[in-house]
Amino acid sequence: MKKLVPAFLLACTAFAVPMDVSMAEDAKLAPIFDYVKSDVTPWLNDPAIIEAVKAQDAANANLSAADIDALDKKWRAEVDGSDHSMIDGVLNNALSKFLQAKKEASGGKITEIFVMDAKGLNVGQSDVTSDYWQGDEGKFQKSFGAGKDAVFVDEIEKDESTQTLQSQASVTISDDKGTPIGAITVGVNVDAL
Repeated sequence: MKKLVPAFLLACTAFAVPMDVSMAEDAKLAPIFDYVKSDVTPWLNDPAIIEAVKAQDAANANLSAADIDALDKKWRAEVDGSDHSMIDGVLNNALSKFLQAKKEASGGKITEIFVMDAKGLNVGQSDVTSDYWQGDEGKFQKSFGAGKDAVFVDEIEKDESTQTLQSQASVTISDDKGTPIGAITVGVNVDAL
C-alpha cells in the first residue's frame, strides 16, 4: 500500500504541471484579451466594417473551394510579383482605410488588422497579408468558427522583423441580429501594452 501513495502523488504532480503552465500562459494572454475587449470590440459594429463584410459575403456566396484556392494563389503570386492589382484593390478600399486609421490611432499597440468574410477571405486590411484566404487557419476557425462573441488570442511570438513580442487576437464579427458574418484579426504588440 505504501508504494501506491508515492505513485498517486507522482500522478497528481504530473497533472499539476500542465495546469500551471496553462495558467501561466493564460496570465500572459490576459492583457491582450483585455485590450481587444476594451479597445477593439467597441468599433466592430461600425458600419464601415459591417457593410463591407456583408457586401463581400453576398458577392462570394457562390464561390467554390476551387474558386477560393485560385483567388488565394493569385494573391500569393502578387505578394512576390510586380502586378499588385488584387492586393491594391483590397488595400485601397474604404474598409482598409478605416483599419489603417485604427492601427495608426493605437499608438503602436496594433501592428496589423485584417477583416475576413464568412469564407475566411480578406475584406480589408491595414497591411498586406501573405495570403488572401484565412479560412484554413486557427485565427478564423477559432473565432468565426466558434460563433458569436468568440475571441481567440494566439500565443505570443517574437516578430523577427520588428524584434517585438506580438500576438494575434481574432474576434467574430456579427450583424445587428447577432448572426456571425466574418471575423477580424488584430496583431497586438505585447511590448506596447
